[in-house]
Amino acid sequence: MTPKGKALECVKLAIDVGYRHFDGALVYFNEHEVGQAIREKIADGSVRREDIFYCGKLWNTFHPPELVRPALERTLKALKLDYVDLYIVELPMAFKPGMEFYPKDENGKYIYHQTDLCATWEALEACKDAGLVRSLGVSNFNHRQLELLLNKPGLKHKPVSNQVECHPYFTQPKLLEYCRQNDIVIVGYCPIGSSRDASWVNVTSPPLLEDKLLVSIGKKYNKSSAQVALRFNVQRGVVVIPKSFSPERITHNFQIFDFSLTEEEMKGIEDLNKNIRFVELLMWSDHPEYPFHDEF
Repeated sequence: MTPKGKALECVKLAIDVGYRHFDGALVYFNEHEVGQAIREKIADGSVRREDIFYCGKLWNTFHPPELVRPALERTLKALKLDYVDLYIVELPMAFKPGMEFYPKDENGKYIYHQTDLCATWEALEACKDAGLVRSLGVSNFNHRQLELLLNKPGLKHKPVSNQVECHPYFTQPKLLEYCRQNDIVIVGYCPIGSSRDASWVNVTSPPLLEDKLLVSIGKKYNKSSAQVALRFNVQRGVVVIPKSFSPERITHNFQIFDFSLTEEEMKGIEDLNKNIRFVELLMWSDHPEYPFHDEF
């Protein structure tokens, strides 16, 4: 949860800095502010709607086909926009539908729901056909779950993207290659590591931004380790979505287009891969569709 007004001011600043891709979700509880920021910047002539790329997400409690369009319409209503550019299945794990986003039983155990990714996908395809969304994608899907959709009989619209954790300590070489072969763009979250919030982050993982190689490459270009980590992914075709509510860092994270890494530096950063996830989602590891048991 962001403090009231924070998302509004940060998105307006980001548009002024040059950002055009905004990654949101119903469960972030701030889509009304993000939409207001976008609409205000359109109104003052800074951008046009077609310059902005907004990604919304279908949460786990809305997987049954009849709940998909109403969930997307909630996002559109909050944003006060006619369409989103991309709408993605946030996780391949369905939860019990209802008012609660994180349904639990009396023992505090999460209540799951029968997951049928193909049926959910068909409902999303209908949303695209109705003009509510321009493109469809997924998030946190492993290659088996992607395969399930790609091989679905009668597939109308394939997933264009898979949003997954991706950074120098978790470079995702196999998933990246699989997605490349299938024309699926990888969108990398936690591209500069993550906050150290133990409720959802593996805090035993080493802090990425203190890595000696990233720091030393940064010195060469007069850049920070964060800028080097972002540049690394962008240079290998991974879309990055760094998250920040700090005006300085929002500006700083955008300043990665005035230098490029050598082949040797790219290889060196690739070799930092430790196959370490910051976001393991272990609280849901007993879900039948938990995506991270598979190798990729």
